[in-house]
Amino acid sequence: MEIGVNVPNFGPGTDPGRLRDWARTVEGLGFDLLMLSDHVAITPDVAEQYPAPFYEPFTALSWLAGITDTIRLGTTVLIAPYRHPLLVARMAANLNQLSGGRFVLGVGAGWARQEFEALGVDFAQRGELTDELLRTVRDAWTNDADYRSGDIPIWVGGLSTAGMRRAVRFGDAWHPLRQSMDWMRNALGVLAKIAENEQRALPAFSPRILLRLTPEPLDERVAGEGSIDQVIGDLNQLEALGAEAVVLDPFIGDPAETERPETAWSALATVMAHRGDK
Repeated sequence: MEIGVNVPNFGPGTDPGRLRDWARTVEGLGFDLLMLSDHVAITPDVAEQYPAPFYEPFTALSWLAGITDTIRLGTTVLIAPYRHPLLVARMAANLNQLSGGRFVLGVGAGWARQEFEALGVDFAQRGELTDELLRTVRDAWTNDADYRSGDIPIWVGGLSTAGMRRAVRFGDAWHPLRQSMDWMRNALGVLAKIAENEQRALPAFSPRILLRLTPEPLDERVAGEGSIDQVIGDLNQLEALGAEAVVLDPFIGDPAETERPETAWSALATVMAHRGDK
């Protein structure tokens, strides 16, 4: 099972130097994936959780591709309705080629109503627009004389039944974000039924989970939260459930965290040290 990191590409402490340090730390610790989030217009609803400055993921990942060697790079998740499908197809294909085939395209439908309004996109149509993008991107990539995309995995986010159905229809993997182990275990059963009803192959399972280490075990928690033994237990359970990859998200929610990434780096190092003891 691959393990990745959702690196903060936003917040007051984020700049090119900090992104470079994140990349070198994550690759140096031996992680398999480095992934970035996506927002375009930092409207108040976005800024409440992901404050400016916000580094656009394709731009930032293209730069990080040039200063990393082996780590895979991806989006968790690109908000599909914000860009023209053919633009996404070309940017993803170019980034995959320029990085030596290291790109993973994670896609979601989005949630920030004010950002949709700022970009002139109909929030009510976000599911339909996401389906259209995924369909168009896959079709564009069949033109190897032009796009030369190579083999780019598509991870589809979404916690609803519609999101799971989208993952079955268009995705190589289903990519749920920040849920409990019980929720994911039950949801995988729902995903399997959807795949059966759609008469399609079951997509791989590649969740993103929180990473928050606490000195003592927690009773009520989501996956990736609690003592190191609890977090390692979650990773082991996810592997047993068939997870192809797990992305750790060390951002707890305080913008000031982006100014002191050493706390997150220490937690990531602790996880890798304990995983190595398996």
